[in-house]
Formats: sequence, structure tokens, C-alpha cells
Amino acid sequence: MLKNFFATRWGIIGVGAIIGILASILQNMGNPGNMGICVACFERDIAGAVGLHRADVVQYARPEIIGFVIGSMAAAFLFKEFKARGGSAPIVRFVLGAFAMIGALVFLGCPWRAMLRLAGGDGNAIIGLLGLIAGIWIGTRFFKNGYNLGRSQKSNGFGGLLLPLIMAGLFILLLVYPQIDGQPKSGVLFYSLKGPGAMHAPLVISIIVGLGIGFLAQRSRFCTMGAFRDLILFRQTHLFGGVVALIITAFVTNLILGQFNAGFVQQPVAHNMHVWNFAGMVLAGLAFALAGGCPGRQLFLAGEGDGDAAVFVLGMVTGAAFAHNFGLASSPKGIGPHGMAAVAIGLIICLLIGFTMKKKA
Repeated sequence: MLKNFFATRWGIIGVGAIIGILASILQNMGNPGNMGICVACFERDIAGAVGLHRADVVQYARPEIIGFVIGSMAAAFLFKEFKARGGSAPIVRFVLGAFAMIGALVFLGCPWRAMLRLAGGDGNAIIGLLGLIAGIWIGTRFFKNGYNLGRSQKSNGFGGLLLPLIMAGLFILLLVYPQIDGQPKSGVLFYSLKGPGAMHAPLVISIIVGLGIGFLAQRSRFCTMGAFRDLILFRQTHLFGGVVALIITAFVTNLILGQFNAGFVQQPVAHNMHVWNFAGMVLAGLAFALAGGCPGRQLFLAGEGDGDAAVFVLGMVTGAAFAHNFGLASSPKGIGPHGMAAVAIGLIICLLIGFTMKKKA
């Protein structure tokens, strides 16, 4: 019973509640405002930490992301669910990951952060969530018309361990090359001295929270995209309860900690260009739907040996590098100089993928 509890309705609600509470606490302990946990933003920071982009305000090897993958792997091994697999349209998944990241950085947040922004009082998150739902809805139309990236195949066990090993190596680098006060680089890692990248909870707390969430999310199959997909396609609320719990508990925790600030202006790491908040999340939601999972779920799948999910994650990290190297990402001042073109191109490519990737009879 304990083994399967977290996959039940109440188990998923419990996991969503835990994520909401811990994310707000991480914010209180140093993570950026309304960004206690943001998979897209944190992967973007990791890309900067290893030098894939040089935006000096978003460079930090976030331990939470490392913990998500390692914690999921630990749960998968403990419950004999680790299974190395892959081969389901990897290049398509890589491209979807890149455009999912670009869309998220135009909005300035993944689905998790959109919900945490809402729980913190940021009205712009409502626009982003509507865009996310619209993108997922478009994806469900493709599902009904035979969209399919093909089945994964069982692969060598070591292949399934590669992304967890990469994350473990990154954590070792964090320990070997800790941040030096006033220095933007320590050994091979870059560190922000200002901006969101310079704001982070203590490393020990961050890695423990990441490991715990990774473990619980692997057991519950927690997925924000899947929650909306199942609600739209099947009218099922099994996963959706976790999403609601995340928002409510984060909201209550923010009230208790004095972190709630309602409004559309002067919100942390956010802009109020509503058209592009909406459009960016349409692109992200469509890419997540076509890839089969939100960015958090992709990390958890990668931890249990899914090489296709790992390719999507690497696509997101690469997309973050492109977004900041080529002026695609937004900032609190508004959308980047080439962000509009990137969203348009991304939507065209994702639509082409949706129309052309169909299971043949």
C-alpha cells in the first residue's frame, strides 16, 4: 500500500502540496521571488554556470535540478522501476525541448513557476497559464488525429544512467569549485554576482529539497502538462488535484511568510507584455504536450532511465543558451529583441511536427 500510495488521488494531492510549500520556503530562504522552483529558469541558470551563455545575471548550477534527477533515480531503483529506454524520435524531442525553453523564457517561467507566480499574486501569470492551456489544447487535437513519436525501445542500462551521471558530476563541480565572494568564476563554473542567478537558498537545503521532490514525483507521476491534458481529453482530474494543491499551499505559505503581493506591475522577474506572455506559453505548452510531459516530468523520467526525456532536457538547456546568446529571452523590461520572431518560428515548427508525426497504419 505504501509503495503505491503516492500514485493515488490523495497521494498526488499530497505531492503537489509538498511542492507548493517547499517552493515558497526556498524563496524565503534565498531563491528569487515567485521562483522558489522553476525548472526552465533553473536549467537556464545551469546553462550559464557551465558557460553555454554569458548572461551574467543568470549563472548558477541549481542543486534543485540535480536533486530532481538523482531523487527520481533513487526512487526508481528502490521500487524496481528503473528501465533504460530510448529511440523515440530523439531529434524531434531535442527540438521540442529547445522551443519549449524559448517559449518559457519569453514568458519568464515554466508551468511550475506560472503557478507559483499566481500563488505569489502576480496577475501576469493568469495570462501565461491561459497560454499554457491553449498550447496543450492544440496538442490534444494532434493526439486525436494520430500524432505519435513512436515507441521507445529497451536499451543498454548504462545509457539510462547518463543524465543522472551528468547531474552527479555537476554536483561534484559545485563542491570542488564553490563560489568565491566577489568572483564571477570559480574553477570551471560561472556564478552570478547580481540578478536572479545570485539569489539562491543554501546549497544543502536546495539539494535535500530537490532529492525529496524528485523521489516523491517519480512515485506519483506528478506532471502539470499531463494534468491539463487529461482534463481536456478525458475529463479526468486525477493529476489535476496535484496542480490545485500546489497553487493553494504555495498561496497559503506565501501569506504566512509575507511573500504575497497582488498586482500586474513590479512583480519579481516578470513583465506585463500580455500578448507575448500568452504566446510564449502557447509555444511552451504545445511543445510540452507534443513531447509528452512538462519540464519537471521530463527530469523525473530521465532519472528513471528514459533517454528520450534526457534528450528533451538537453534540448531545453541548449534552447536556454540560444535564448540568451541571440536575444530571444525576456527580462523585466519586456520581450527580447528577437523573441517575437523566435515564438513565431517555434510555433510553425511545432505545428509542422504535430501535423507530420503520425503513426502509420
